[in-house]
Amino acid sequence: MSPQNAGKPASKGLVTGVVVFYLVAALSMVMANKWVLNTTETPLFFLQMQLMIAVILFLFSDTMRFLPDRLTFDLKTCKGLVPMVGLNVIGLSFSNYTLKYVDASFYQVARGLVLPFTVGTSFIVLHSRPSLRIILACVVVTLGFFVGVFLDGTHVSLVGVSFGVVSSVITATHSVVIKQSLNVVNGSALLLSWYTNLLSAIVLAPIIFLAGEVPGVIKLLFGVDELVRSEGTMSALQTFLWGSVITGVLGFLMSIASLLSIKVTSPITHMISSAVRGVAASLLGMWLFHDIITTGRASSIAIILFGSLYYTWVKHQESQPAVSKEYDRVPMDDVEAGLRKENPKPE
Repeated sequence: MSPQNAGKPASKGLVTGVVVFYLVAALSMVMANKWVLNTTETPLFFLQMQLMIAVILFLFSDTMRFLPDRLTFDLKTCKGLVPMVGLNVIGLSFSNYTLKYVDASFYQVARGLVLPFTVGTSFIVLHSRPSLRIILACVVVTLGFFVGVFLDGTHVSLVGVSFGVVSSVITATHSVVIKQSLNVVNGSALLLSWYTNLLSAIVLAPIIFLAGEVPGVIKLLFGVDELVRSEGTMSALQTFLWGSVITGVLGFLMSIASLLSIKVTSPITHMISSAVRGVAASLLGMWLFHDIITTGRASSIAIILFGSLYYTWVKHQESQPAVSKEYDRVPMDDVEAGLRKENPKPE
């Protein structure tokens, strides 16, 4: 294969397919989560079911040789992934609690501080000093968050916002720890996803007990909801099971597709798709759950999206190699020597 073919970019069809898949899958995840969380008192048990379904699909795919890497289970690797798994469990748990207490259309605003916290964490932990334009982007995003939380006349659950802020901090820290965790699994994103899903599902078992969800789980599985529900409506258990299956399968597929996404999409493409997803989530929340989109809330979402897009554009510009506009000075002796070579004197 020639070098030119080796560096051949992915086709537009492949890039479009990956972006559309992530857009649809992420939207479906948020809406399915909200659908279940509106009817259940056990958000942590719901999260565990999602992870367990993903684990089962990983095992099935490994048995059928569908995966590029064989799955392993090594205690030394598990110990090395303790920080990653801990952050994953806390982050997903707080994310679910955020979605339980706020509208689907407000979810992006409640977790709107992910970008500023990520930049701050990178500065503290990785000593990556942000430029003034990056700081400006973070200020814009933070402004959008405060507009949505404090300047909008609609009632907002402070509990949900608090969960969203903590979730944002965990997500920002997670983005730093994931680089170290990849070294533990020899750089395999697939193995990292496998270990993270498996260990997170195991760790959640005692947390569900400590969080007091056991009575809610018993009520969900053996309650009298089937006897009192209206005819033609789904019971809480049916909603829970269908939601778990849908989100578990989507979570697994997104883990697999992340390998392809890294190869075929650029940061700008990813951020633009995230912006579209944020707007679509608000519209779907208004349609499916009858959320109210006020002027203040719409302004908040728009400001956050603008700040995020500006940040991505700045990062793209800063990552480009600097192009020197100055001419290299060439000594006159070298110029004259070159002229003599081109025009030798006749003998």
